[in-house]
Amino acid sequence: MKKARLILDNGMVFEGTSIGADNTLFCELVFNTSMTGYQEILTDPSYASQAIVMTYPEIGNTGINTFDFESQKIYARGLIVKNYCYNESHYLSNMTLRDFLIQNDVVGISGIDTRALTRILRSSGTVNCVVTTEQVTDKLLEELERYKLSKDIVLMTTRKHVEHIEPSRFVCHPVKLAVIDYGIKSNILRELARLGCDLTVFPADVTAEEILNGDFDSVFLSNGPGDPANCSYQIEVIKKLVDKLPIFGICLGYQLLSIVLGAKTYKLKYGHRGGNHPVIDLRNGKVMLTSQNHGYAVDTESLNENITPTYKNLNDNTLEGFCCEKSRIYAVQFHPEAAPGPVDANIIFDAWYKKMISFKKSTNTKKE
Repeated sequence: MKKARLILDNGMVFEGTSIGADNTLFCELVFNTSMTGYQEILTDPSYASQAIVMTYPEIGNTGINTFDFESQKIYARGLIVKNYCYNESHYLSNMTLRDFLIQNDVVGISGIDTRALTRILRSSGTVNCVVTTEQVTDKLLEELERYKLSKDIVLMTTRKHVEHIEPSRFVCHPVKLAVIDYGIKSNILRELARLGCDLTVFPADVTAEEILNGDFDSVFLSNGPGDPANCSYQIEVIKKLVDKLPIFGICLGYQLLSIVLGAKTYKLKYGHRGGNHPVIDLRNGKVMLTSQNHGYAVDTESLNENITPTYKNLNDNTLEGFCCEKSRIYAVQFHPEAAPGPVDANIIFDAWYKKMISFKKSTNTKKE
């Protein structure tokens, strides 16, 4: 079997067996604690330009199917596992994980001590790395030393054209929802359509005027990759939408809304990625397990008096949600749509839909 290597920017080298494409890719190294769902994880655009360490030791046994894609391709650049299962056994599988990685030119490495690697990341924080099937050279190490994550990464993951998605159930007067795609997961769109939303999905470079002139009832801001502070254009667009339409946001959308409302964001040491993060609803004390994938958080101390914290992470007490009733803004850091992950937080979509309906009726009454 061909060898593959993971080289960290601190000089550490891990060698294992190649289970993916013959390639050399520079990326940011993160870890995910999910036990299942590697197909959804790999195709989540929020992992763009990252190599993922799976902490669960057995990966590949369910193969790849046609139903669990969160986008059209793999956005991650590397997959690091301890044990790779060469013989998948799920009845829906129509491709091996190895073939899927090769098809997408993604480097995969098995035989790595992922426990030791995760402990390094927890201790030192997220690092840059290179995953390669080539020999380690001085040139390679010099390139790694210069590597930086692109500031335009959102524009690399967003769709290029506007797309219309009808509600998946009959609704007499569906909510007309403008969705801004910063790297949206397919299951978010499925959940919104399931509720009865008529969706118009815009690329991340949409103008505020396009949305304001579209006769929409509400706006939804999606998840996506990268540092929210780099999204200066998107922030300016959101500023023009605030107080004009109700706005709902997830993950990167949540972070952008916090900046627009005057709060600050910061990079977490090693992020939250997995399907088992406990979050408490600060309004009623209920705890739910959530699916998460983010490397930045909102500074609670920077919130102004108009922002009400709604959810908190019970692992590290970071802010996981807020609302601004005055401006009709509601946002969470975690992923209510799961995929993969627990479905505890699905109730948030239901609650948001009820608010959208209420705002729609209120607006129609004023027009009359």
